[in-house]
Amino acid sequence: MKKNDRQRLIVDMVMRHRKVDSDRLAVELDVSVDTIRRDLNELDEKGMLTKVHGGAVSSMQKLFQYNEVAVFNREEKKIIAEKAIPFLEDGMVAIISGGTTNLVFVSALPKSLKATIYTFSLEIALQLTDHPHIETVFIGGKIQKKSLVTSGIDCFQVLSKIHADICFVGTSGITLEEGITDEGYEIALIKKAMIDSSDKVVSLITSNKLNIRHNYSVCPLSEIYAIVTDLESDHQILKDYVARGGLIL
Repeated sequence: MKKNDRQRLIVDMVMRHRKVDSDRLAVELDVSVDTIRRDLNELDEKGMLTKVHGGAVSSMQKLFQYNEVAVFNREEKKIIAEKAIPFLEDGMVAIISGGTTNLVFVSALPKSLKATIYTFSLEIALQLTDHPHIETVFIGGKIQKKSLVTSGIDCFQVLSKIHADICFVGTSGITLEEGITDEGYEIALIKKAMIDSSDKVVSLITSNKLNIRHNYSVCPLSEIYAIVTDLESDHQILKDYVARGGLIL
């Protein structure tokens, strides 16, 4: 395994578990403990984690900021981001859900963009602070520790009072029959609420999640204005979606 790939896996483990052990990393990645220590030192210097005795923990503020090392399938997500940017115009009010695809998207937004963006993702909100002309509104509530998004009645109440021009939904799975579905019940309900509060719905989805169905419904295809993927619009996988009449990019 190449060094960059190994370090990317280490960062992903820290993001998921908040803490990693050097000895365990050495076993799982089949390298020496000294190699792991050097990796942790380098990643600490880059701000991707905080090295502690025996391993590393997440540097929360810095991990919230977009960094290519922390995002898998980043090239595909960059393609999606570039395709999605034109949907968000000056003066718009938008709602953006969580997820690394959306994190790449907001990081790619032009610094000159003037818009108001609501989000229930702490990562997205912090990333948007780098954009001087975007008014960012973080929707509070109960924070889910793993995904760092809010949920609960407070979140629903805020969403119910918004009339957004557009929303960008990070998509865990989509099928022709079921539309967008999600792995989590609460997150599915929140995404439904953001869709109900928006004039247009844009689904951002990497191609590995096409034709994947999860347990909880978010919205049917008929409610989606555009599906943005990393594929060309004439790709074989997308033909049935195009035939349904939606905008496929």
